[in-house]
Amino acid sequence: MEHKYKKYMDLVHSAFDVHTTPRLVKRIILILVDLCIIPFSFWAAFALRFGEALPHMAAFWWIVVAAPLVSIPVFYAFGLYRSMLRYMGIQVGWALVKGMAASTLILSALVYFTQTQGFPRSVFIIYFSFGVLLMGGSRVLMRAYLMSIIRLHKPKEAVIIYGAGSAGVQLATALVNANDSKVVAFIDDDRAIQGNLIHGIKVFNKDKLPVLLHKFKVKQILLAMPSVPKSTRRKILQSLEQFTVRVRTVPGMEDLVSGKSSVEEIQDVDVLDLLGRDSVPPDESLLKACIQNKVVMVTGAGGSIGSELCRQIIKLNPATLVLLEQSEYALYQIEKDLRCQLEQQRSSVNLISVLGSVQNKFRLSQTIKACQVNTIYHAAAYKHVPLVEHNIIEGIRNNIFGTSYAAEAALENNVETFILISTDKAVRPTNLMGASKRFAELILQAYSKMENITTRFCMVRFGNVLGSSGSVVPLFREQILSGGPVTVTHPDIIRYFMTIPEAAQLVIQASSLGQGGDVFVLDMGEPVKILDLAHRMIRLMGMDVADEQNVEADISIEFTGLRPGEKLYEELLIGDNVVQTSHPRIQRAEEDCVSLKQIKEYMSLLDKACSHYNCELIIDLMTQVVLEYTPSKEIKDTLWFRTEHNLEPEELKSRDDKVIKLKL
Repeated sequence: MEHKYKKYMDLVHSAFDVHTTPRLVKRIILILVDLCIIPFSFWAAFALRFGEALPHMAAFWWIVVAAPLVSIPVFYAFGLYRSMLRYMGIQVGWALVKGMAASTLILSALVYFTQTQGFPRSVFIIYFSFGVLLMGGSRVLMRAYLMSIIRLHKPKEAVIIYGAGSAGVQLATALVNANDSKVVAFIDDDRAIQGNLIHGIKVFNKDKLPVLLHKFKVKQILLAMPSVPKSTRRKILQSLEQFTVRVRTVPGMEDLVSGKSSVEEIQDVDVLDLLGRDSVPPDESLLKACIQNKVVMVTGAGGSIGSELCRQIIKLNPATLVLLEQSEYALYQIEKDLRCQLEQQRSSVNLISVLGSVQNKFRLSQTIKACQVNTIYHAAAYKHVPLVEHNIIEGIRNNIFGTSYAAEAALENNVETFILISTDKAVRPTNLMGASKRFAELILQAYSKMENITTRFCMVRFGNVLGSSGSVVPLFREQILSGGPVTVTHPDIIRYFMTIPEAAQLVIQASSLGQGGDVFVLDMGEPVKILDLAHRMIRLMGMDVADEQNVEADISIEFTGLRPGEKLYEELLIGDNVVQTSHPRIQRAEEDCVSLKQIKEYMSLLDKACSHYNCELIIDLMTQVVLEYTPSKEIKDTLWFRTEHNLEPEELKSRDDKVIKLKL
């Protein structure tokens, strides 16, 4: 019996399926229904007018025949048969009202010009009302019938929408039309609307969530609150972590307003919702001081920070933006994105793309001179800790010598402001990447002590940025989607996090605060335990974390051990001497520096050590300049183990005689 019923339902579904039935067939069905309704509406109008079930209409038979012949073309002209039943909305009702009004006027004009005697005028008013109600009602019933067939054929997944505002209502409407999910409840913290019905769906308090999840077997909660502050979203998500349901969200208000996304585009919870904080409104005067109507150059323009700096900079109307990037593809990509942004802004900013490396001093100097650069944001660097640890020479060449060459080129060409993008790993570094960035800071501090220079040098130091290349967040998401395990280096490791747009915006503002030689430190908020982040991401994607008590859970977490040069926690300050600036998220650190003469002597030795691949000497030199640097006990450079250690020239073998011992 069940088999026969299923077979029957499949036949009915295939006959009325909104996807497979040809549009012409659907239109013909609607026209046939209207051909029946229109004469019936005239009969009903006469019956109501005269109060008789069989009114005397013989003298007016022609108008009953003319009514559908006139009305159907009018309805077609108003688009009534082009609207899809599945997406029928208020616009269909409005088209029906206009179509009925037009056909009624035409029919009344026919009666007037044919001088038909005894035709009651009120019949047209009653006919109009019946026509709107019956044709509108028939469409609602047909749509409901078709949707009920599809529901029987394809059961829906029960979902709960958190947020009963305009975004939640739009999302519920979209889900009904998409017919993939069934909204069983709204959750909202506003007591004024709790208990009310929206589109037939009841609004509940969040305390009812456990009962609703169990009753409807809900596997997914949709967060539809794009305009609430990040701190509020974070608290809501924390309250949902206890349930084994997948939490997804609609795009943020910024993307909705800009048109980049729509409410219907449901996505997984962004890590910004987990870690993000309410942003501080930027100081417009600080943003524009080093950029507006100036020639600005960004080195490493195709990187995570460099590309976001470029996007922020062109909003501030520079005269020219120069993009310097050594990766051809990265340069192509950022130039394409920026040109699209400029077109949307209808901006006249001049964009210049330069393919080149910061290790080429001549290329740097010629670019700055030719473009007459006023401000440089130096974001070019190798930042991946293990990779730099295994490629010591290139890390030194790019991070230290690249910064020195860029600074010298800026001095030679009278650049007004030079800003180095630094890192929290430069503070008491345990890896060469951090040590090289601290060395780069010392270079700029030394240059800033020179007399009669016109260039302001400053550094901005901050921690991890969310979504950057090599970030742990996309790695975790990829591992969760592939079924795990999620890999964490150490159970106690913690990190600071900041969004890329916030970091770029603060860097630009900090550049306007610099007096020369400043080390600015960005307020990164509270540090995040990476293990807790992994747990939260797994739970909010509707999965359980496997442990000793729950071995059969969905996703396991594995500890891989600290990587070369990695430490458990990062710091932003070397000492305690820090001064708050006029911006609440920017501080100025007062730290010791090295003389330019000493820096140049060490760089000369570093250059020779790099040229002859003497990694041991490089580490020795770095520890003498960056006193807080505590390197790994063994050198991790990939080629160091595959090279004879006695290839260095004679003048570098007796290092004790050649290395200058600094007394800082």
